[in-house]
Amino acid sequence: MAGIVCMVMISSLQHGWTLFVHPINVKYEWGRAAIQVAFTIFILAETLLVPIEGWFVDRLGPRPVALLGGLLVALSWSLNSFADTLPLLYLGAALGGIGAGCVYGTCLGNALKWFPDHRGLAAGLTVAGYGVGSAFTLIPLHQTIEQNGYEAAFLWFGLGQGVAVMLVALMLVKPGAKAQLPPAHVFQSAREYAPREVLRSPLFWLLFVMSLLVTAAGLTFTAHLAAIARNFEVADLPVSLLGVTLPALTFALTLDRITNGVARPLCGWLSDYIGRENTMCFAFALGAASIFAFARWGDDPLTFVLLAGAVFFAWGEVASLFPATCTDYFGAAYATTNAGMLHTAKGVAAILVPLADPLVRATGGWQMVFTIAVVMNLIAAILGVAVLRPLRAARLKASPATS
Repeated sequence: MAGIVCMVMISSLQHGWTLFVHPINVKYEWGRAAIQVAFTIFILAETLLVPIEGWFVDRLGPRPVALLGGLLVALSWSLNSFADTLPLLYLGAALGGIGAGCVYGTCLGNALKWFPDHRGLAAGLTVAGYGVGSAFTLIPLHQTIEQNGYEAAFLWFGLGQGVAVMLVALMLVKPGAKAQLPPAHVFQSAREYAPREVLRSPLFWLLFVMSLLVTAAGLTFTAHLAAIARNFEVADLPVSLLGVTLPALTFALTLDRITNGVARPLCGWLSDYIGRENTMCFAFALGAASIFAFARWGDDPLTFVLLAGAVFFAWGEVASLFPATCTDYFGAAYATTNAGMLHTAKGVAAILVPLADPLVRATGGWQMVFTIAVVMNLIAAILGVAVLRPLRAARLKASPATS
């Protein structure tokens, strides 16, 4: 539970970013593409250092790394509140990314070790906090930006989230050896693979490529949803659903966090029973279908909200399936480090996010971006059952495992 709460506290750093892009651009006129570089820096810093942070977690335990993460989260958004140059904004993004990576890697790695018999579900519940957590803050965050300015939102929420992480981090506990025993009903390697061995495995690099494909599409929607809504001319149009009326963009951002968060434990739980590769194929195919539908019918306010929710639902499972699969394949002893290395695919994917803006300008709309995203998801779905599953089966024959 402590890990879930920590994840909730850092979720706005990524999922709330889209609310800040427009007001920052209005004030300083740096250009949306230049501002979005900060998002890329955040993702790179969050992901590329996770293996190092995981190394410390595997040896020192979760508390010190999570405490450092909370401190950096507070410093990051506090710096953003008065950043009047792009280098300062980028520095804040880097600090926030390192802090979020400390918290994310620590909490996820701990969950992977604590519950080997329900690894997919445990990973899903933990990362659900990162996905759905911002649903509780997006509306007050948006209101604070509208009423007090984005600077106040950065400062108040940054300090609050950082302090909360540091307090809750004190409750994180490293699991004992008993918690790491493999269960009988899920395929898991009986051997513990060190990070160097993992990097030499074709299974790892196949997982990396699949994660890269799906994550690049998902991050593009995360970073550019506000711009897409304005392009579709639905951002400020009211949408009424389940007795709630909100502007389409605000409604979509809130619903997206919920659907994205729900998908993580749901698909993780499903993968515990029908297999990781089967669940990946289903989820990625659903992602391709939902993006296609969004591109076709997303220019209506209501369908924009509903289909954006479907897109984020189909993307949410990435955060639970890939780390659970990695730990199944390579063991729990180095789970935080190994899952952290796989998590760097998100950082590589973030490099592609700023490319969406010039592509939109070159083609006159978002349709080419959507088409590429559909193809990426379809390729990942096919790889899951046509390549990953046979490779894993061959690995099972060649080395001992518990299944």
